[in-house]
Amino acid sequence: MSVLEALRVPDGLSARVPAEERGAGRDDVRLMVSRGSAVTHHAFRELPGLLRAGDVLVVNTSATLPAAVNARLGGERLVVHFSTRADGARSGTASGGGLWAVELRSPDGAGSTLPRAGGPAGARIRLPGGGVLVPREPLVEGSPRLWWAAVSVDVPGLMARYGRPIRYGYTERDQPLSAYQTVFALPAPDGAGSAEMPSAARPFTEPLVAELVRRGVQFAPVTLHTGVASSEAHEPPYPERFEVPAATAWLLNAARAHRRAGGGGRIVAVGTTAVRALESATDPDGTVRPAAGWTDLVVTPARGVRVVEGLLTGLHEPAASHLLMLAAIAGREALARSYTEALGRLYLWHEFGDVHLILPDQDTH
Repeated sequence: MSVLEALRVPDGLSARVPAEERGAGRDDVRLMVSRGSAVTHHAFRELPGLLRAGDVLVVNTSATLPAAVNARLGGERLVVHFSTRADGARSGTASGGGLWAVELRSPDGAGSTLPRAGGPAGARIRLPGGGVLVPREPLVEGSPRLWWAAVSVDVPGLMARYGRPIRYGYTERDQPLSAYQTVFALPAPDGAGSAEMPSAARPFTEPLVAELVRRGVQFAPVTLHTGVASSEAHEPPYPERFEVPAATAWLLNAARAHRRAGGGGRIVAVGTTAVRALESATDPDGTVRPAAGWTDLVVTPARGVRVVEGLLTGLHEPAASHLLMLAAIAGREALARSYTEALGRLYLWHEFGDVHLILPDQDTH
């Protein structure tokens, strides 16, 4: 067992409410910065002083959806978590709202949910407003959690009318959808979005973004619509829809060229979702191409990263698959050192918690 796997996060370190309910605002969270084995501790609002002119922050513009909807299977009460809409030939086999990857959960009586196996295949699950959801088959053979299901109604409309943000048991109470949107979120014309918030960007505020721009930090948008990642199942991410626009590819290639010529310009992804999108559009030589579609990329230390040099991310459970990506960027030993520090200094975990900035260890300020 590795040092990371041996770490345990006490329940008391779960962030139960948003930062603005604990302090002065969204940027009132702590920021741990690691450069190799060196770890320092800051307030998130100090971020402009930790970056420099020419750095590029790659941000995910996916909006969070109210993806949790109540439902019934006979006399059984359920909560449906709508994860990802299929497209292409697979989606064309269903009528109405099309085919969706869904997670079926059982209400826990306190506003959150408990895990439940999906299915059964062919069951007619009643949705609010008269819609019907029919499970077809597991998304991955042998895994009972996520299923493909045919839906008889328009799902974005259903979510807009009856849905709420996905909430896990470590949170204290329901929050409005606005609490789960980042400052970078943009609505998609087709109603697509993320089942769970791209939470690394949550601490950013408009004044903080303006200050970063004033200091010469650039922003490069990408989109990756995140699916459901159950808090109990530390599974690799499933295929997700993404887009890297041509303007973003151009900006990042220009930043890399400037850096090779001796200038600044580190490429720092805001969140593991931004890494997944960006690395899915990057050639082996580090050239970024405009791209859109589905990605099943899992970034591991063996695969490494090709263009991302730094990462701003939340704190992940020691068993989470996201740590493979973090280890690919920071290195296993450095990551274990920083997580040990985070536990010792009582950093807060999960989407409303504190954040971690990983920078190249050869860079100094």
